[in-house]
Amino acid sequence: MSTTTAGHLIVGQLERAGVQRVYTVPGESFLDVLDGLHGSPIQNVVARQEGGAGFMALAEGRLTELPGVAMVTRGPGAANAFIAIHTAHQDATPLILFVGLIPVADRGRESFQEFDINAWFGSTAKKVVTLDDAASAARVVDDAIFTALSGRPGPVVIGLPEDVLVHVVPDATVEPRKVARPEPASADLSDLTQKLEKARKPLIVVGGEGWTQESGEQLATWASRNSVPVVTDFRAYDAVPHRSDAYAGFLGYGRSDANAQRLDQADLIVFVGCVRGDVLSDGYKRGLTAETVVVNADANLLGHFGRVDQHIIADVTAFAAALAPSQAAGEREEGWFASARADQLTFSTPTPDGGIGVDLGVAMEVLKKETADDAVLTFGAGNHALWPARYLDHNSANSLAAPRNGAMGMGIPAAVAASLAYPGRQVISVAGDGCFMMNGQEIATAMGYGAKFIVLVVDNGIFATIREHQEAHYPDRPSGTHMTNPDFAALARSYGGYGERVDRTEDFAAAFRRAVDSGLPALLHLPQDPTTRSPKTSTN
Repeated sequence: MSTTTAGHLIVGQLERAGVQRVYTVPGESFLDVLDGLHGSPIQNVVARQEGGAGFMALAEGRLTELPGVAMVTRGPGAANAFIAIHTAHQDATPLILFVGLIPVADRGRESFQEFDINAWFGSTAKKVVTLDDAASAARVVDDAIFTALSGRPGPVVIGLPEDVLVHVVPDATVEPRKVARPEPASADLSDLTQKLEKARKPLIVVGGEGWTQESGEQLATWASRNSVPVVTDFRAYDAVPHRSDAYAGFLGYGRSDANAQRLDQADLIVFVGCVRGDVLSDGYKRGLTAETVVVNADANLLGHFGRVDQHIIADVTAFAAALAPSQAAGEREEGWFASARADQLTFSTPTPDGGIGVDLGVAMEVLKKETADDAVLTFGAGNHALWPARYLDHNSANSLAAPRNGAMGMGIPAAVAASLAYPGRQVISVAGDGCFMMNGQEIATAMGYGAKFIVLVVDNGIFATIREHQEAHYPDRPSGTHMTNPDFAALARSYGGYGERVDRTEDFAAAFRRAVDSGLPALLHLPQDPTTRSPKTSTN
């Protein structure tokens, strides 16, 4: 049998698993893995900061069928990547993080960049393992991929002692384990159907990972046929197609008052792929009394709060396929289904905000007309995300990469990863000025690897979400929420991309077309009235 090093074997196992890209910031602690990537069919995308690399991998895990993979060095590198692990954990997104470590003999001496990988990541990862046995490198990688994808998806962290990586081992990868996609038991499906037939005000809440175009269409078609409104969990807006007359909007931050009331009024709530968590329920306050069914592959229902009358352990795609041919129309309360759709259509129609700068509602309407139906949308956290969440449609699966845990700085790295994963699809990123500045340097990564996207930077000069909270609790006492911003358009041009400042709403459409025609990573700088904190409408 031929031999190789543990570092090279790690790369070989990733290749066998079908991994196409890894996102790295290089470090001396994992040089042998980097050497293994030399000449590998796996593309090594070198980011400018470990947080950016982690967010790129997280977006890859969100948008594709495999976990995203990031590689960083020990100590400071691991610290920077921690934000992606926390996000992947709370978002239930599959992610693998390889972390180079100090040599085994140096442990416990407070050696250069030493840290306790289990203490750091143990509470936020599904599994943390250190590769102390070089010969098990392939098995450890395969187990990490399997763990990240199984049950409730999430992150796995693998520590790589630099001396172990160079140990010579048999060159033997392992057959990747197949992840089970459990189907609903026929008895469970029959019980659910009976519940749905009896319910007068049923509501389906969809979310989580693993939705495909087929499964989203199947569930939406079933819901329409049986007069059951479908709403999505926070930032799971691409689970079902918005063109369906069953789609009634979303829950969580920025949701409509109508959907909040609908959650409270429902007599049966079926959660598919998600759970009744904090954000969805307005802080564990809404939708608590209804009969509750949870369709989720996670046997432990991590994050679920309150009542559970039935737990169907099933994969969302398998559940949608099994449910599709069934019938459970029942007798619905008059207007329950139709009003849900009507409320959503009203809620998603912009009203002019009357402020200075570019009216973001109008900008979103332009995007709806100018972008393809399968365009991928990315954004981070902040008030700027309220506009795309409310006004942009998702009719294609895997068309949204945004953090559910409120992590700022994801939008630009996610746009890089989305463009590389789907080079034929348009990618649009909407960024706040604060959010952009956290990882905006990854435009350089986009330039280096041919990623193309258009980012709208909403510039109001403040941390608007925090300022809102200040004004509610400490009126007339702003503190620590002002920002001094650069010329964002010039910054984009300095990286070799396209940059343009747009000061007037009526100029936005033409500027967007110029950005598209540039064929480059493009940025449109949109000054906004700092008092315009959220979309304005007469109906919420």
